[in-house]
Amino acid sequence: MSPDSPASSAVTAAVDRATETSLLRFATAGSVDDGKSTLVGRLLHDSKSVLADQLEAVEAASLSRGSESVDLALLTDGLRAEREQGITIDVAYRYFATPRRRFILADTPGHVQYTRNMVTGASTAELAIILVDARNGVVEQTRRHAAVAALLRVPHVMLAVNKMDLVGYAEAVFATIAGEFSDYAASLGIPEVTAIPISALAGDNVVTPSGAMDWYGGPTVLEHLETVPVAHDPAADPARFPVQYVIRPQTAEHPDYRGYAGRIASGVLRVGQRVVVQPSGRTTTIRRIDALGQSVDAAWAPQSVTLTLADDLDVSRGDLIAPASPGDAAEPTQDVTATVCHLHDRPLAPGARVLLKHATRTVKAIVKEIPSRLTLDDLSHHRDPGELAPNDIGQVVLRTSEPLAMDAYAQSRATGSFLLIDPADGSTLTAGMAGAAFADPSAATAADDAPGEWDF
Repeated sequence: MSPDSPASSAVTAAVDRATETSLLRFATAGSVDDGKSTLVGRLLHDSKSVLADQLEAVEAASLSRGSESVDLALLTDGLRAEREQGITIDVAYRYFATPRRRFILADTPGHVQYTRNMVTGASTAELAIILVDARNGVVEQTRRHAAVAALLRVPHVMLAVNKMDLVGYAEAVFATIAGEFSDYAASLGIPEVTAIPISALAGDNVVTPSGAMDWYGGPTVLEHLETVPVAHDPAADPARFPVQYVIRPQTAEHPDYRGYAGRIASGVLRVGQRVVVQPSGRTTTIRRIDALGQSVDAAWAPQSVTLTLADDLDVSRGDLIAPASPGDAAEPTQDVTATVCHLHDRPLAPGARVLLKHATRTVKAIVKEIPSRLTLDDLSHHRDPGELAPNDIGQVVLRTSEPLAMDAYAQSRATGSFLLIDPADGSTLTAGMAGAAFADPSAATAADDAPGEWDF
């Protein structure tokens, strides 16, 4: 379906009507003590999104710790260990809304050993807020989080230069940090960076504009969150429908009913559309689409629907339904090359036997090789590292026991991502992005002036 076609316009209009108040998912990230939890707490407090009993509990906890003012970080640091140590350990999710938009935020940890949690929080985010302490500037963990945001294809990145009150609200300090980060982000292929000088503790430029930084004329953090574009035409994406469940009611009213239930991962599906069932490669036509108990002519991501097909095919959980047009469906393969972030405390090494979970399908796989590990300082490659330790980012080559119809992650975050799972205990080992690769700056020729832009 062309994005400019009448059918596409109708779908876009229907999406707009279904989401009168748009939803933005965003994640915060940054180094230790950069003020992530304080920023989130300030954002919730100043936008009037904190219930009275929550605020009273935080005030009491602040007094018990001997604080002279309310410690807004306690609004998100909910674990006992977090409150005792004054750090964020786990991803804290918060939900709030303004008259202009609804929000789901993920406050992620700053310590290096918890970088894996940032992967969890940013995997579904449409915007990442990366905090920098104005006194320290861009540090290694800042670069690490920017690299993760680039790998995960987060569409928008905000640089929040925090603690400006501790550097005298100096414009020169902000300009230097913003310039350095923007250059690094450009080398990662991040399309845009919005830099905002703030003081989360004092509330400068978080919800209300700062009177101490009259040299800054841009939006506050909340203004940018409310206005950053998130509308997306689903017809512009390839249609992907992972089958989650086969429905066979076998009632007197519907003795031959066979429906395939699941959530549309991307794109638009229409009645009468020719589709292919992967990995078998059998083709058929969509006969009916049921959504919320009603028959509809079209459905789009991320709706949950039930499809019935014109032909009796062997379709089961884990199969993927996609358009049958040439070039519209991913080619099933048993060889997967991907960029991964290793999450488990136990290293990942060649020869490891794992389970690979892609969409609703889980298959056995083996790690054939680990060609390289990324060095975040200069984005260079460490060749043949032998293994990936916790929080390492690197490339892996996998061989699966069964074919998978996996898209490149650059084309689809939903069907280009996967997890590696320990078959012994079911623990998550690694998060992967299929087809994602990054160029090694040290391998660039002298004639190549573009330094290390990641090739997705």
